[in-house]
Formats: sequence, C-alpha cells, structure tokens
Amino acid sequence: MELFITIFLVFLYFMFVFFIYKLLWRTQSCYIVAYECYKAPDDMKLDTETCGNLVLRNKNLDVGEYKFLLQSMVNAGIGEETYGPRNVIAGREESPNLSNALSEIDDIVFGTLDKLFAKTGVLPLEIDVLVVTISMISSVPSIPARVINRYKMREDVKVFNLSGMGCSASVIAVDLVNHLFQTYKNQFAIVVSSESLSPNWYVGKERSMMLPNILFRIGGCSLLLTNKRELKHRAILKLNHLVRTHVGSIDEAYGSCTRIEDDQGNCGFFLTKNLPKAAAKAVSMNLRVLAPKMLPLRELIRYSMVTYWRNKSKTSSPESGLNLKSGIDYFCIHPGGRAVIDAMGRSLGLNEYDLEPARMALHQFGNTSAVGLWYVLSYMEAKKG
Repeated sequence: MELFITIFLVFLYFMFVFFIYKLLWRTQSCYIVAYECYKAPDDMKLDTETCGNLVLRNKNLDVGEYKFLLQSMVNAGIGEETYGPRNVIAGREESPNLSNALSEIDDIVFGTLDKLFAKTGVLPLEIDVLVVTISMISSVPSIPARVINRYKMREDVKVFNLSGMGCSASVIAVDLVNHLFQTYKNQFAIVVSSESLSPNWYVGKERSMMLPNILFRIGGCSLLLTNKRELKHRAILKLNHLVRTHVGSIDEAYGSCTRIEDDQGNCGFFLTKNLPKAAAKAVSMNLRVLAPKMLPLRELIRYSMVTYWRNKSKTSSPESGLNLKSGIDYFCIHPGGRAVIDAMGRSLGLNEYDLEPARMALHQFGNTSAVGLWYVLSYMEAKKG
C-alpha cells in the first residue's frame, strides 16, 4: 500500500512539473530585434527662421495671433534640427494634395524598412505579421498594401492597419503583436509608425488649432519583433509587461484631441485643456496594474503603510508617493511638449537626469506623435548605454 501511494505521489509530481512546463512553454515571449528611426534630409529642415516665415505667410493672423505663435515657438522646447513637410516649407501648405502626402509617407516607410531589413538580414518574405499605424492619411491601395507590393511579401501575411490612435498608436501596435504571438509561434512581425503632416497643416487663426503646427514634426519608425526563442540573444529588448487603458468612455478624454474644421472651413487638430488631465488619468490607471509587477515588495509595503497613516492622520509628506525608481532604471517619456514632460516629471517624481532623453528627443525631432518614444529610446541607447 505504501509503495502504491509513493508511486502515485511521484506520478502527481511529474504531472505537475509537466503541466507547469507546458504552461510556460505556451506563453510566447515578445522580443524587439531591431528598430530604425527616420532621419529626414536637410531640405526638410524646419528651423526657427523657417517657422517664423511660415507664420508670416498666414494671412489669416492678426497681431495677437502672431505674437501668440512666436511665444509658443519659444516655449515649445523644440530646437533647430526638426523637420517639416516639403509642401509646407515650399509655401504650398494651403493646397496640399494626395501626391505630397504619399511621397512623404513613402520616404519614411520605405526608407526605414530598407534599412531595417538590411540591418537585420531578415527577408521581407519571412515576415508573418505587418502592422501599420499612420492615422492621418487614407489611400487606395492602403499603406500596408503599398508595403506588401513593394517588398513582395507572402500572400498569407497577417495585416493590420490602425488609424485614429494618435500618440499611443505605436505602443498599441506592439500590444497587438504581443497578443498575436501568444497564438502563433515562430513569427516575425513588422510595425511601421508615422503620421502624415502634409495634408494636415492648419492655415487658420484658431489658437487651439495653431499649436499642432508648432509642436508636430516629421518622423517615423519601423520595428522588427519576433517570438522565436532561438533569436532572443539577438534581441535588444524583451517585453515583460504591457498594459493598455482606454479612457474613451470619458467625454473629456474622448474630445481632448479631435480633427475638425474652423468657421472658415480650414481643417486642423483641436487640442483642449483636458488633454493633460486625460493623459494623467490613463497613466495613473496603468500604474495600478504595472507597479506591483515592477517594484520590489519592500516599496509596495512602505507605500501601503504610508498611505494608511496618511489617510488616518489626513496629512501628507514628500515621502508619501510611490518611489518608481526603486524598480525602474530608465524612463521613456513621450516627448509631447515641454509642458507635458514637466508634468510627467512632477507626477512621477523624476529628476532632470530621468527627463533628459525626452527633452532631447523633443529638441532634436519635435513631437513626432506615435514614434516619439522610439526617438527617446534611440537617444537613451546612444548616450546612456
């Protein structure tokens, strides 16, 4: 009887080990093998002088709007090396056409993909998943179709064309790829992110719609991801945790950034004062999920105790916040503007060393929307190792 029980327990043990092994094996990892950021040619440079000339060309502006734009340029935190659309620099912003937009996107998408394929040695025929996140242009054939046709990808490639996602699009695309990797094994995925500024340059006089002209610049990035375990030694990053929070059910967040027409029929982007608040709420909701996975237990216990006594005594202290640096070495902040970076720094308790990559990405490339994080990461890799 004892022998039978022993054999049975050994059997259960091996079944348990086998179950855990299969469970872990089924969870596919997501590796970023390489990425390539777009660097525009010098004839697309949009320095302060050129920006000033663009402002002067806008016949709709009065003296008040002109001074407002000049002050916004000074406060934006953008340097002399950013890049804008060719049609805008050439003075044709009032009559954009599809050819300008497609030429701009082709330069970015094909330029970064050519370099990415050459850098990694991966062939276009090996790509299993293609995700494109270019919100502000719609063409027929679509941008993903243009990519597939140029590189002659396989007919069974899984294609996704995300639009209307704004600055979060690139991260959402990585999240989509990560979920696909849990179902499909031994895959290569490409994520292409950019925005089309050529047909979206605002030529009216509404102040809230002028700001995107000051902040947004040309940029793009292509990424190669895989869940092939044998390639993990080649990967530059491994995705451990990713959380997506959608606050679109909140009216203030839903309407914080919209593409509209002004009273004169000029199209542009309307940014409300609720935008920083909506972003802060989304970050806060994400941290509730991510913090327990990233921070050491001692910090979580400390924060819980401090929060308990703070609520009981109804007082607060500088040490009452969550110390994110106890579990995080580097912070990749979206370079949406100087005010955005400052606000994130205050809310997360970061110093100038932590914010330097975001400030420098903003200074060198401007707000490149969905691809801004990859310019920040590129700076971190180049300067901080």
